[in-house]
Amino acid sequence: MTFGLTRRTLIAAAGFTALTAFATTVSAEDKTFALVQINQQALFFNDMNRGAEKAAADAGVKLVIFNANNEATAQNSAIETYIQEKVAGMAVVAIDVNGIMPAVTQAADAGIPVVAIDAILPEGPQKAQIGVDNAKAGADIGKYFVDYVKANADGKAKIGIVGALNSYIQNVRQKGFEEAIAGNDGITVAGVVDGQNIQDNALAAAENLITANPDLTAIYATGEPALVGAVAAVESQGKQDTIKVFGWDLTADVIAGIDKGYVAAVVQQDPSLMGAAAVDALIKLSSGGTVDKVVSVPITIVTKENVEPYRAVFK
Repeated sequence: MTFGLTRRTLIAAAGFTALTAFATTVSAEDKTFALVQINQQALFFNDMNRGAEKAAADAGVKLVIFNANNEATAQNSAIETYIQEKVAGMAVVAIDVNGIMPAVTQAADAGIPVVAIDAILPEGPQKAQIGVDNAKAGADIGKYFVDYVKANADGKAKIGIVGALNSYIQNVRQKGFEEAIAGNDGITVAGVVDGQNIQDNALAAAENLITANPDLTAIYATGEPALVGAVAAVESQGKQDTIKVFGWDLTADVIAGIDKGYVAAVVQQDPSLMGAAAVDALIKLSSGGTVDKVVSVPITIVTKENVEPYRAVFK
């Protein structure tokens, strides 16, 4: 199931309205919250930061953001530092969901509430999981791909996957997609290449994928750097007429690919709402309140039919 833009917008508006209403009840005491981020290269994470920053400003609290620059150990060190600084709460976007758990446990033991965004942490002391159902969304785009191939390519396709094997969440998206397309005799998988969640690496990996498979007809990319790299590779290899691209997270370059016809469908999340929801949750938790264990944020599958409203966002 996917969500139309109107419903998505209404959900986001409702979330921010609730946040604003709650913020008026928060005392003016000096509270500092921390967001432990993966990187500041991806537009997705920058949008998440902006949503969190706006929510914090509206609530009159301080927010500090740590950029781990794709280093899992740096996230653990940052959490330990924030524990020493006695922040009022932490939101984490984990690189290594298992490796981060000792630090999350240390924070909880110190009385600091922790919420997870996007990457799903194993069972532990964290108070909430905020984000999309990545396995289901991966399956949704997989089903869309199968239907697309049946409608436009006689049910036949050879697809390669540009993933980020160091990202738990993108591996979940990859698995959901692969399971959804399995069992279709006309669809073959050329292989998986590792973009390492870095745009330049994803570009090189996608180019190698295309070169090694001259009969490739489709690419699935599991995240923004992978998708931008795949789009650039299709352009650089002159394969716009023969390869269709499917993936996650819009950018201006991806929208240009939709306009040119070779980007077929993109899973679009609402990272700004994720950031805002995390700050909202931390405010409530730090004031002795409770939050839902799972806070779901909807997705939209964007195609040429519904891309228009996103142009202003991704100029």
